Amino acid sequence: MANLTLMAFGSSAPEIILSVLEAVQGLGEEAGELGPSSIVGSGAFNLLVISAVSVSAIDDFKHIDDLGVFVTTGVFSIFAYVWMYICLSVTSEGEVTITEACLTFGFFFILLGLAFCADKYNQHKKAKVSDENAEKENMRKLNKSRLRSIVKQKGLSSVLSAAQGR
Repeated sequence: MANLTLMAFGSSAPEIILSVLEAVQGLGEEAGELGPSSIVGSGAFNLLVISAVSVSAIDDFKHIDDLGVFVTTGVFSIFAYVWMYICLSVTSEGEVTITEACLTFGFFFILLGLAFCADKYNQHKKAKVSDENAEKENMRKLNKSRLRSIVKQKGLSSVLSAAQGR
């Protein structure tokens, strides 16, 4: 959750400040290119260049432990670009309406909610597997102790010590 909120806002702060400054300075005038260009450029750079450098910097393959959150953020990343195209080219050409802005803000909280649910589901799955493994281990230990007691009752302790020596 911190990666989707605090780190995202922190790393995008320069673009957000530039967009706000440009919007405040040009109130009542036609929107400039600086804000949208910096945000799209930064997003594309983060998605393409930083991902490529990160992948090429490692020697061995890495395993993604939680595919649910990874897929959720990946789908929302693609959706964000599609949504921006819809807002700026299809519904209201060249401008963002208040409704589109509110929907965009709402989509962020939907992303957070779905990522949180995916993370909790993954934790639940891991806990279930861990519980099953612990139960199997306990059954194995119980069976082993039962076999030892049977061997002791039957007087086969020499067989038991020979088996343990192997």
